[in-house]
Amino acid sequence: MNVRTDRRNIAIIAHVDHGKTTLVDQLLKQSGAFKAHEQIEERVLDSNDLERERGITILAKNTAIQYGDYVINILDTPGHADFSGEVERILKMVDGVLLVVDAVEGCMPQTRFVLKKALENKLAPVVVVNKIDREQARPLEVVDEVLDLFIDLGADENQLDFPVVYTSALAGTSSLDPASQGEDMQALFEAIIEHIPGPQVELDKPLQCQVTMLDYNDYLGRIAIGRIYRGALSVNEPVAVVKRDGQVQRARITKLFGFLGLKRVEIETAQAGDIVAIAGLEDINVGETVCAPDHPDPLPLLDIEEPTLKMTFLVNNSPFAGREGKHVTGSKLRERLMRELETDVSLRVEDTDNPEAFIVSGRGELHLSILIENMRREGYEFQVSKPEVITREVDGVEMEPFERLIADLPEEYMGPVMEALGRRKGEMLNMSHTSPGHVRLEFRVPSRGLIGYRTEFLTQTRGYGIMTHSFEKYQPLIKAQLGGRRFGALIAHETGKATTYGLLHVEDRGVLFITPGVEVYEGMIVGEHSRENDLVVNVCKEKHVTNMRSATKEETVKLKAHRQLSLEEALQFLNEDEYCEVTPASIRLRKKYLKKWERERAEKEKRFKHS
Repeated sequence: MNVRTDRRNIAIIAHVDHGKTTLVDQLLKQSGAFKAHEQIEERVLDSNDLERERGITILAKNTAIQYGDYVINILDTPGHADFSGEVERILKMVDGVLLVVDAVEGCMPQTRFVLKKALENKLAPVVVVNKIDREQARPLEVVDEVLDLFIDLGADENQLDFPVVYTSALAGTSSLDPASQGEDMQALFEAIIEHIPGPQVELDKPLQCQVTMLDYNDYLGRIAIGRIYRGALSVNEPVAVVKRDGQVQRARITKLFGFLGLKRVEIETAQAGDIVAIAGLEDINVGETVCAPDHPDPLPLLDIEEPTLKMTFLVNNSPFAGREGKHVTGSKLRERLMRELETDVSLRVEDTDNPEAFIVSGRGELHLSILIENMRREGYEFQVSKPEVITREVDGVEMEPFERLIADLPEEYMGPVMEALGRRKGEMLNMSHTSPGHVRLEFRVPSRGLIGYRTEFLTQTRGYGIMTHSFEKYQPLIKAQLGGRRFGALIAHETGKATTYGLLHVEDRGVLFITPGVEVYEGMIVGEHSRENDLVVNVCKEKHVTNMRSATKEETVKLKAHRQLSLEEALQFLNEDEYCEVTPASIRLRKKYLKKWERERAEKEKRFKHS
């Protein structure tokens, strides 16, 4: 084994919003990756519209920086546990990690999640305490927290001896001393060069390159991105691709790209230790190995964690079906879901007896809602059912997924939150005071109990609470009804347009989701009832005009503010007997059975089955 001293392959890992993408911006700028006249957007690696809107990284990205005589390949990974498939693959490509931790918030659930993966892969860590310029920054305490986390996760002696760099990604400064910041990112660059090892390679052995990411280009077709572990790779060279099932396919490299800054640069040849993009391998998938034709010697397949949540995607069959979408058929829906499988290894799609319904399984509510949002933006119209957790059987015992939850909130709201999580079978692991009047609660909760809880949590904490959770492990199934919605739905009585008069008569019954003028259909959910049962209401009621009063008299009466549901809130609101109708223009909630008598019959059948 040789070590390439001119290369450093690193991944940036962190909890959501701890500043890793902004940090990459500064490293790119200060390495001269952009020309003086180039306009640079903030969070330049978050190129997807949803990433920019939400301020989170969803897809792993790679970039390369020239620093002196070194090329540093940097891979930016998602912080959400829902995108762990991306994180796990990226960590296979690198030799070290930058663990970015917020100087105020400290270690959070996803910090734990991504670090655990890095330590399991025996990667060398550099700890970056970011946002050092924030008013409540507590860098030394945060470093102690990180050390405790390393010990808790079973880090070895070399990993425990980690260097710490204090940065302000926003200001573009770094230093080895928390009390004084330098003027640039040099301290961080130097720490990377000094503490992250160069890739171990075998340059004189036959080719071995493992694919960890996929991309698609209209001209080149599928593009495989991966790291070369052994030998070298050249354009027009014949290769063997060892598939996941062990079969060997012959292919030829038509184009080869390296990375510099944010650009893919066409190259003729690359060698072990390089991260490259390859065109010409039509059927290639994540985890497969590109080998020399006479040495089809595959690397171990990537171990990808299984999905924990599933929901049904169906063709839209509501009275408003086909009005707003471009792609509305079962075949179009299936084709799009199958295309997603090509790049998302954490997703599963199963056909059902119904050719217009598919079971889609993913790593969490966010993972699935991002897919739904992308599809509606592409012109798809469909319906989805309530998310359900996926149970599994281990040694004859039924197991369900559990999550580690951390909630930061003002002390005064602690009671309702603890009570709600207790009701959802949450087990309290820790409680600590983070600052005067603020407390941090740590729980282990069944994933089932957390479906739909986020909205309730925000109400309980008046919007001041921050809640994050990530998958921890499977434990024996709790035989109890967990979570779910506490209140019933307000259901439209007829098809038509909602009127101010109709809504005025209904608003005291609960919280409305619609405004006057919105088109509704029988069986559509127009609000949340203030009681546990569902209630059918007439929101299209017109006021009769008589000579005694004017039809416009009530126009001066103000309706209470309605609640505009986001896609995530709509999914969390759902019960088992409801669907969320998703179109490019609208998100509507509806009952599976639109007619009242159908719902009553279904309820009777359900009760009969259980008795």
